Amino acid sequence: MRKIVTSVLAGVGLALACGTSVHAQEKSLTIFWAEWDPANYLQELGNEYEKETGVKITVETTPWSDFQTKAFTEFNAHGDAYDLVVGDSQWLGAGSTGGHYVDLTDFFNKHKLNDVMAPATVKYYAEYPGNSGKYWAIPLEGDAVGWSYRKDWFEDPKEKEAFKAKYGYDLDVPKDFKALRDIAEFFYRPDQKKYGIAIYTDNSYDAMAMGFENALFSYGGELGDYATYKVDGHINSEKAVAALDAYRELYKFTPPGWAKSFFVEDNQAITENLAAMSMNYFAFFPSLINEASNPNAKNTGFFANPPGPNGDQFAALGGQGISIVSYSQKQDEAMKFLEWFIKDETQKKWAALGGYTCSAAVLKSPEFQSATPYNKAFYETMFKVKDFWAVPEYAELLQQLNQRIYPYVIGGPGTAKETLDALAADWNATFKKYGRVQ
Repeated sequence: MRKIVTSVLAGVGLALACGTSVHAQEKSLTIFWAEWDPANYLQELGNEYEKETGVKITVETTPWSDFQTKAFTEFNAHGDAYDLVVGDSQWLGAGSTGGHYVDLTDFFNKHKLNDVMAPATVKYYAEYPGNSGKYWAIPLEGDAVGWSYRKDWFEDPKEKEAFKAKYGYDLDVPKDFKALRDIAEFFYRPDQKKYGIAIYTDNSYDAMAMGFENALFSYGGELGDYATYKVDGHINSEKAVAALDAYRELYKFTPPGWAKSFFVEDNQAITENLAAMSMNYFAFFPSLINEASNPNAKNTGFFANPPGPNGDQFAALGGQGISIVSYSQKQDEAMKFLEWFIKDETQKKWAALGGYTCSAAVLKSPEFQSATPYNKAFYETMFKVKDFWAVPEYAELLQQLNQRIYPYVIGGPGTAKETLDALAADWNATFKKYGRVQ
């Protein structure tokens, strides 16, 4: 009898243990993102959510170099290791058509996020296909490419006098790409181990594309027609050719060994007294105003990507939206987290922690724009951004761009026209392969 009772009690205990385990599992969410400061800010925000709701949020990160591979390996295995993912904007096509993301269209419309979030963030972080009214993510981390510069170099009276004598106008934050080029040339002094500019050149993922786009878009060029997938006459237009030559010209004024540089090296260009100006995503600027990580913090200024020769002014979009993974067993819980995340008070907390909110109201607020030396430039930039192709075959398009653009930018043979004609042929063949053009 005792044995039977013991067995029954053991069974009850096991059932309770299993129930507790399931309950605990239901009260947790795992968000996957790349390893960088905004992910740390999101974890802090998640800790606030846990205090309010009891649902534990874990932001799991991996280095940028294997972020895409690790995410899509899990997606393709239909794994439920992650409940939400903060995916790159280029992933929208592959994430949605591959069945990896939950359709958030009803959620998006219910909460009128088209009105709540800045227009560019909705267009590039959430909607696919373009202008379809179908949404697969909530804009989370707004980002774009901007510039930092050495204020002490720019404001030195002797430098200002010498610059004006050489170029005929005042040394100041560049008002256009011509001035950007002139200033880069002016400070290019290898004999003093000082250089003019730091730009993106790495060709292992999207650095080269993001860097070149800043020139391309501001010179009035385009990657192609996103509606028809026509690329000939766009990516190899006269404006695109001029933009590529301008980007290659800037490379001449970079520090030595700058042929594989991305966000880490570009911040080092400022912190290690290498360059007068440096390109980088706004998300990497917080460390530049921190004296612990930048001895030149007090002398570091920021500006938005300048206009091109015809007055066009755009910048390459960075940033990401957050999507619910379709293989998650906790989609309802994930939806509740998103409902909390889009609230005005949460967006203010997100911005205060250092996250780049996509809330139009918060972006426009004086509090946000005056919070850091670069927030105003960020606000201005987020309304002038364009992005790379978001189609499922974006990775092939990116690889083809790297194979064509990279050799030319770092001083390879040929002309910009030949380079971009070849890229147009590559992309046209790719779009034919996927049935997007005849």
